[in-house]
Amino acid sequence: MKAPLKMRIDNASNIYLASLTKKYATLFRLSATLSEPVDASSLQSALNRTVQRMPSFRYSLGGGIFWWQLKKIDEEPHISEPASLRRFSFKTNGGYLFRVSIDGNKIVLDIFHALTDGHGAMVFLTSLVTEYIRVRYGVYATYNDVALDPAQTPCPEEIEDSFDHFSGKKGELERNTPAYHIKGRKEAIRTLRDTRFSIPIKEIKAVTSKYDCSITDLLTAAMIYTIQEMQRDDRSRKKLTAVKVNVPVNLRPIFHSKTFRNFSSYVNVGVDVRNTYYTFEQILHEIKLQKQLYTISSNLEPKIAKNVELEDNFAIGCIPLFIKKHVIDFIKRTHGDKFCSHTLSNLGKVDLPEEIKPFVKEMDFILGRQIGNIGAASCIGCNGQLVLHFTRSIKPTDFETRFAAFLQELAIPLRISYDRLS
Repeated sequence: MKAPLKMRIDNASNIYLASLTKKYATLFRLSATLSEPVDASSLQSALNRTVQRMPSFRYSLGGGIFWWQLKKIDEEPHISEPASLRRFSFKTNGGYLFRVSIDGNKIVLDIFHALTDGHGAMVFLTSLVTEYIRVRYGVYATYNDVALDPAQTPCPEEIEDSFDHFSGKKGELERNTPAYHIKGRKEAIRTLRDTRFSIPIKEIKAVTSKYDCSITDLLTAAMIYTIQEMQRDDRSRKKLTAVKVNVPVNLRPIFHSKTFRNFSSYVNVGVDVRNTYYTFEQILHEIKLQKQLYTISSNLEPKIAKNVELEDNFAIGCIPLFIKKHVIDFIKRTHGDKFCSHTLSNLGKVDLPEEIKPFVKEMDFILGRQIGNIGAASCIGCNGQLVLHFTRSIKPTDFETRFAAFLQELAIPLRISYDRLS
């Protein structure tokens, strides 16, 4: 497959580009910790092969009068120096919207969200790690859907904008009410704090079996219960009563897509505490029902179609990009994060090829600084460990402390560490 020289940005990426400034970009980080220190030469060779296999990663931001565009890059990417999880210069990065670095035993992948979502980045990193182990140790893996064979020819569906399939369909934006937000003294603009939880998957699965729910259901309900208790203790007379968590949804299995570009949506799930407060069991029951209802294709489709409909609108399309950028950013700030108290993004359990499992100790998934919220949570499972990160832009750790205490009440063991990411 020959990749086009230019592509229009996908529908979901508009909000990430609208909020892009010289100091801020919507970033997230994926990393794999290996059993031995990473060899830079072997990793560079593996990186060159991986970007050939996943050509949607070989694009940079190009010019555009009315909409953003992606421009194909011919030069190979280079391994970067270890850096904080903050806005990096695409220009000095060869135009690439991602960077790969080495931190001892760790391969680190930082991604600007306009390039891809968590699933696309996870496939890229897993494929990169698999190829690195082949180059470094001569170990050949049994390739699968998340660890791609670099010798395989990419198919056109992998670089398509899957949101285009909703073009021409009528949609409707969901109706939401503003949600309660955790308060706290803010850190400096470039400071991002991180609390890391390491949880044995076997132990948390025992609890999910007891409650007949998924890990995402359990963690979401625990977050909502914790925020509810903080809202109850908040003495502000103007405090809001909706307690909601934003849960990203991978649309690929629902709408049968193979793209490695952005193709995800979200659901806001939670409870309203204006008349009563809920037990954890009641919240979990609500979350299970809401997730099942909101993530069926017939309920996701109108919301997605409405976003595509707005992009396809001729009048909107004629607005110059420098004006449109501010309009989109304003809509996101006033309508997006306003309706959720927090975020939980779960990439699930990574299906590593059996041959490379002995070389990989664990994986991490971290969301960068948020604009309209104080923080976000993200998790990934690998080799028997679920690693959960809470990033925040405020000084207090009350939420994370209460959340950890509640997980321990549920008989979920965990190890906690703290870090400053920027």
